[in-house]
Amino acid sequence: MLDYTTLRIIWWALLGLLLIGFAIMDGFDLGAAAITPLVARNDLQRRIVMNALGPVWEGNQVWLILGAGALFAAWPSIYAVSFSGFYLAMFLVLSALIIRPVSFKFRSKNDGATWRRVWDSLFWFSGIVPCLVFGVAVGNVLQGAPFHFDDVLRAVYTGGFWALFTPFTLLCGVLSVSMLCMHGAAYLNMKTQGEVQHRARKTLWVFALLTLVLFALGGYWVAMDLPGYVITSKVLTAGPSNPMHKHVVMQIGAWIENYYVYHWALIAPMLGFIGALGAIFLSVLKFEKTAFISSCAAVFGVVSTVGVSMFPFILPSSTNPSQSLLVWDASSSELTLKIMLVATIIFLPIILLYTGWVYRVMRGKVTAESVNDDMQSY
Repeated sequence: MLDYTTLRIIWWALLGLLLIGFAIMDGFDLGAAAITPLVARNDLQRRIVMNALGPVWEGNQVWLILGAGALFAAWPSIYAVSFSGFYLAMFLVLSALIIRPVSFKFRSKNDGATWRRVWDSLFWFSGIVPCLVFGVAVGNVLQGAPFHFDDVLRAVYTGGFWALFTPFTLLCGVLSVSMLCMHGAAYLNMKTQGEVQHRARKTLWVFALLTLVLFALGGYWVAMDLPGYVITSKVLTAGPSNPMHKHVVMQIGAWIENYYVYHWALIAPMLGFIGALGAIFLSVLKFEKTAFISSCAAVFGVVSTVGVSMFPFILPSSTNPSQSLLVWDASSSELTLKIMLVATIIFLPIILLYTGWVYRVMRGKVTAESVNDDMQSY
């Protein structure tokens, strides 16, 4: 049987995989929405973009629900602090995610130019805002959130909405936008033809190069200037969850210490760089599917770099570092983690098989003819 320590590691890895799954699966449709003004210049081209995303975007949302559900059930303290502290940012994301399906459904219901222009703007908004906010949120996690616990372990968040935006978090936000725009462009390069595909390929090159530069700049900032967190006391990895029983200090460069101890962890940032370079190279050679797979690898590498760098921290506290939330002191009970693991083993393969089947059914290019001939198209 798995012990409590092992279960916590497994759920840390599962949470990471679910968030990476969301970044890869929903990331390309958010990115494609964000670059629509760059790749589609007329009404038909914008319809081609929407119809390339239409059959799959709803299924991609499953990964967001799975990630949020896993955070709520496996890491309740982290869910409570992050969702209550970042609620204005979450509300902004939620608004964008609500606007997106409405844009799909309403845009083509009226032929008026103003009507469609308004929905096109909202569609762009629904793509760019989550890309930016998710990146800013990750930046705030890396630099630490301003929270502490009172005597009865109630979380107290002392930050404000505008305090979320610092030079480092904005860099992370722009990196997130750039990375997901690259990913969306790689998807449109694979799913479209003609002028839309041509512009998507050029957009992919621009945002992939920008992703490489920003990822390198972010890594340099984290190593040379950003204070990370270091545990300086013993932590009971199999004890009951209580974030009050340890001592943590802030130290510049602490977030790269794991790479000195675990050399294999360097695979994560290397995958981020190699994936983005591969997406450029393969799209130049017009290997559209492999370019998209390479873009998936880049997203996997960039997101997993954050988790690997921070381990065992999940949400550090900038106001009281010793009350930071770790893998070892923020999880649900051992029984809860066991039950959730059994449910995950049963249902996650079903979700993966269903997702694979949907993409197989919906394979192929979206063309002007297919959009005009299909009465159900957007």
